[in-house]
Amino acid sequence: MHPRHLQPGTLWPAITQRTVQALQSGALCPIETTEAAIEDGGVRFLVRQVSSLARKDKARGTSRAGGNPFLPYDRELFVADISDTHVALLNKFNVIAHHLLIVTRRFEAQECLLTVADFEALLACMAEFPSLGFYNGGAAAGASQGHKHLQIVPLPLADGGPALPIGPLMASARIAGAIGAVPGLAFAHAFAPLDLFAASVEEVARTACERYRALLDAVGVRAVDVEGGLRQSAPYNLLVMSAGLLLVPRTRECVEGISVNALAFAGSLFVRDVAQMRTIEGLGPMRVLRRAAAAAGQGGAAG
Repeated sequence: MHPRHLQPGTLWPAITQRTVQALQSGALCPIETTEAAIEDGGVRFLVRQVSSLARKDKARGTSRAGGNPFLPYDRELFVADISDTHVALLNKFNVIAHHLLIVTRRFEAQECLLTVADFEALLACMAEFPSLGFYNGGAAAGASQGHKHLQIVPLPLADGGPALPIGPLMASARIAGAIGAVPGLAFAHAFAPLDLFAASVEEVARTACERYRALLDAVGVRAVDVEGGLRQSAPYNLLVMSAGLLLVPRTRECVEGISVNALAFAGSLFVRDVAQMRTIEGLGPMRVLRRAAAAAGQGGAAG
């Protein structure tokens, strides 16, 4: 058990208050979008057309050149002390309002495997409001920062339709033991059902971490010892939902120039311009996701 500082009922007020302050000071730089819905494979995909990614691209370039925006972090983006190991920050370049980052206090590489402490911090926050947790395991999985950070966005992701676009498909999951797959998800993945709020945060975090390691094994992502710590052998995305954990092995960050991260596999994609929107309309969102995920034999494909 890792001591928690976050008090129940305090996180959402802290997020909304800090958002107002950070917008006023200019520390928070929302990226404006227009939204469209594309039906594909039984999922009502939400596609946001982004109009001002230049600032985020600049930040990404700085990070990959060796900068670290989390050490030290911008105090104007600070939301809460979650535990002795993690803090909650606003996502500076947010596309979705109230997008939260769960960041390790000390540096850990984004390619390090998630730990019980990571899941405790994530689940403590997710218990505070309807939300989706996710993790981009490495640059090829859409991570723009090299310092370990999990992420949370509020649900619903859009007005109208299900709170989570892929939600209606989850009921069809086929499970063998603790791990299975969701037939309607036409990309490489593995799924582990888990009731995130069936017990204490500490208990569920331990179970979630065990299921997470089993999911990595199921898709062929091995744990590699690097200087005494465990890291992933290949990139992946992880979704943490009320239904359980969904893990997707990755081979490439972009498809036809369109960047794909964990949110895309939940049914929420981002494009830069009309041309990329037309690309997604032409290929279909499921095909885009299938091409971004590992092919069969390149990391395993349940489903």
